[in-house]
Amino acid sequence: MSRPYCDDTATRQSIIDACLAMQAAGVNQGVSGNISLRTTEGMLITPSGVEYEKMRPDMLVLMPLDGSQMRTGQMKPSSEWQFHRDILLAKRSEMAVVHAHPTFCTALAMNHQPIPACHYMVAAFGGDDVPVADYALFGSQELSRLVVQALHHRSACLMANHGAVVTGDSLQTALWRMMELETLAKGYVTSLTIGSPKLLGADQMSEVKQAFADYGRTSL
Repeated sequence: MSRPYCDDTATRQSIIDACLAMQAAGVNQGVSGNISLRTTEGMLITPSGVEYEKMRPDMLVLMPLDGSQMRTGQMKPSSEWQFHRDILLAKRSEMAVVHAHPTFCTALAMNHQPIPACHYMVAAFGGDDVPVADYALFGSQELSRLVVQALHHRSACLMANHGAVVTGDSLQTALWRMMELETLAKGYVTSLTIGSPKLLGADQMSEVKQAFADYGRTSL
């Protein structure tokens, strides 16, 4: 099981670097995305309304996960801090949460369309589809509840009329999942423009999920 991150300059810079990587890849624009990491002290999360290029390690916000008072003198956390906190509380083995508004994920989210078993990589997110969390106002406790619900037995979901969120046992895993999710969404949306995608069956997806149990292992 992965361990929580230490709250040090290197960890804080890694969050900024991940934000910049998302922007460079076209997965996120402006200041709409946010990232959090579980730490030994609580949760580090990106601040509200700060452009990634101007973000410094000391701007990252440390928030408790146990409901205690937040340390004073910090910047305002992302408006989506509630679902970041609640995801980390619900998924104890996960260390990172990445939220963004990728174009193709968001297009599907606008239509309230989940991503079905159109490609075997859907299994990389824990099930036979990538679900859509119902709509609620951004930054609200209701949105947090709906996102946590959609992420039950999943490491990714779309957010109706909003964007997407993924989790990971490391920041690297979560960032990879967000990139892969957008690639998958792009392929699915494109397939819909040229015909009707042929979906993999339950037995086929079960086989893929079993294969993913060893995915990424470097030794026997």
